[in-house]
Amino acid sequence: MVISPNRILVTGGAGFIGSALVRYLVGELGLQVLNVDKLTYAGNLESLAQVANSPNCSFLQVDICDSGRMSEAINSFQPDVIMHLAAESHVDRSIDGAGEFIQTNLVGTFTLLEAARSYWQTLGSQKKQTFRFHHISTDEVYGDLEKTDDLFTETTPYAPSSPYSASKAGSDHLVRAWARTYGLPVVITNCSNNYGPFQFPEKLIPLVILNALEEKPLPIYGEGKQVRDWLYVDDHVRALYEVVTKGDAGETYNIGGHNEKQNIEVVRAICRILDELVPRRNGSYKSLVTHVQDRPGHDMRYAIDASKIQKSLGWVPEETFETGLRKTVEWYLVNREWVAHVQDGSYLRERLGVAGSLQSQIKGSEKV
Repeated sequence: MVISPNRILVTGGAGFIGSALVRYLVGELGLQVLNVDKLTYAGNLESLAQVANSPNCSFLQVDICDSGRMSEAINSFQPDVIMHLAAESHVDRSIDGAGEFIQTNLVGTFTLLEAARSYWQTLGSQKKQTFRFHHISTDEVYGDLEKTDDLFTETTPYAPSSPYSASKAGSDHLVRAWARTYGLPVVITNCSNNYGPFQFPEKLIPLVILNALEEKPLPIYGEGKQVRDWLYVDDHVRALYEVVTKGDAGETYNIGGHNEKQNIEVVRAICRILDELVPRRNGSYKSLVTHVQDRPGHDMRYAIDASKIQKSLGWVPEETFETGLRKTVEWYLVNREWVAHVQDGSYLRERLGVAGSLQSQIKGSEKV
């Protein structure tokens, strides 16, 4: 069944992937979007500047663990689809303090599922049939791969290695349980490592780009031989829309970029692009590479088998790793103001003004 949602509620829409999704849904497709985000350190409303003035884009600063406010938001907005991206997602932070990950990723998903189920039960038969709860997850729930030719499929057993991936695995199980027990129409996607514009600088690719430009060390865990499948964020959000509109309720779809690279290869590729675009006086940026102690429980290899989404929905990534990485490096070179606001923390202080502008639209919208 192909559905055509007009009103989409997105959780975590001020984050990296979430903001890319909101920009796509509003800016490219012209859909009505309610963006619900708690605005933790990684939530940046400046990433939504290009759609902030659209009458189709509304924002609510709400914690998904707040059952009362989430129920109110859902019942007021009357979404055709909920796309759930809100999550704590940084492995190192989960190792240092797992509590927030359990709270947001498990308790938050449970709270949202209950609010969505209550709303779904009030819908008429047609809207009930076309409603979707889309849970966006990660390939890290599968653990890591031992053989060089193994791939994660939708039926790979879960074996999470970090508090972050364990909390995401648990949230996946909750979503499937709500589908099985209550009949809630859900779809789940598990994606590989995303990269692209507007990514918070704690992640590998923007961290390396920005450290290199500032002549700082480029930190690599261990020997840098950990393998990841890299997915350009704009390809990912296109896939998410294909799944939520064309995917079968109850199904899981893996989304990958077909770009397996060792971390050290990624860093060297960034250095080559920077050597070309902004050459150093003292040789290549590769001389800044610094190997640091590996983190506990570090998975060695992730690789996605994305054949199911390709065969059933016709999705394939448009960007190769080379084209996507060049676009990403060029974006960070051009958008130094966005970077500066993240680095000096001013994006946090400016939230009230941007949020107030977005929230004022809610009062004038049709159902919120």
